[in-house]
Amino acid sequence: MKYMIISDIHGSETHLQHMLQIFEEKQYDFLVVLGDILYHGPRNPLPEGHNPQGVVKLLNAYASKIIACRGNCDAEVDQMLLDFPCLSDYTLIVDDGIRLFATHGHIYHPENIPPAKGKNIFLYGHTHLWELKQHGNTLICNPGSISLPKENRPHTYAVYENTILSIYTRDQELLASCTLSE
Repeated sequence: MKYMIISDIHGSETHLQHMLQIFEEKQYDFLVVLGDILYHGPRNPLPEGHNPQGVVKLLNAYASKIIACRGNCDAEVDQMLLDFPCLSDYTLIVDDGIRLFATHGHIYHPENIPPAKGKNIFLYGHTHLWELKQHGNTLICNPGSISLPKENRPHTYAVYENTILSIYTRDQELLASCTLSE
């Protein structure tokens, strides 16, 4: 399976639309959304193309291909509009025996990873800063933000396929890649 991993959309129809074009071009199987889907949050500026209703329409068209979890800006009212589950604090994906723990990062984060045996991938967002590193038997990945990256970083997303995690800019420039080791 090929997974596109995004986080922190914050209601930006413009940036989501661009990511969905890449999703189609690259023929990913699933879109993993790590929370903060519709609301921009009180500490963030309005992102370019802020249109939560447009985001709802775009994502609902892909509902059968979306695996999502709740971010700190997501609420029950958001779930009423979205056609896929998005209120769990984490989602567990098992792909060919590899455990992918997907969460937003405000509850579980690199300093609070649930214990697990075997090969693991820990996916989180929240900080709007991409990260990719190996820590023991776990690959830790933050795809950054597609709409509001911090620290003058580019808009980024992650890709997972066959034990390889990669971080790309919105313009599809490879920034980092790591293979899950034994």
